[in-house]
Amino acid sequence: MARRQAPEVNAGSMADIAFLLLIFFLVTTTIGVDQGINRLLPRYEDNPQEPKINERNVMRVLINKDNQLLVNEQLTDVKDLRQKAIDFLENNGNGSCAYCLGKRDPNQSDSPEDAVISVMNDGQTTYDAYIRVQNELVAAYYFLRDRESKKRYGVSFREMENVYNDPASKAIEGQVEALEPKVKAIQELFPMRLSEAESKKNF
Repeated sequence: MARRQAPEVNAGSMADIAFLLLIFFLVTTTIGVDQGINRLLPRYEDNPQEPKINERNVMRVLINKDNQLLVNEQLTDVKDLRQKAIDFLENNGNGSCAYCLGKRDPNQSDSPEDAVISVMNDGQTTYDAYIRVQNELVAAYYFLRDRESKKRYGVSFREMENVYNDPASKAIEGQVEALEPKVKAIQELFPMRLSEAESKKNF
């Protein structure tokens, strides 16, 4: 009995099919973009002039080589940093801030517009410690912004900002334009003035 030969598969077009599939997936796949820490870095100047800031309007946050946190030269736990920053930002030392709920301590900041948080880390500070400190400080600003936004507009600042920054919102006529003055107003009430000082070695 004669053996039947298996029909050959024509593989000549397999390369074309693989190439077309590759093109298809490259075109249709969305690539996630990691977001970093949003900071506006100062422009380089040969002889920069230091702005005159009243010492009580500066909250100094230092992270040493052992990842210990010092706030105005006092050892502080990271979990307490957010509340310390909130208290500092809305202290209202000179009574000019009508929307602040601070204690009006004369040794702390005059108003949110004057308050500056200066962050400095050691050259051997771990990235994890640095990020945790940054998260707590940004969370302090967002806490105050959310509270004021809910009081004025009935919605949190985060929700407004998410819709305002969402590219899909631009497709809805008038949505971004309606949110812009509200977002800007809250940002002006609590401006994020985080200053990053140059890293030091072993302090």
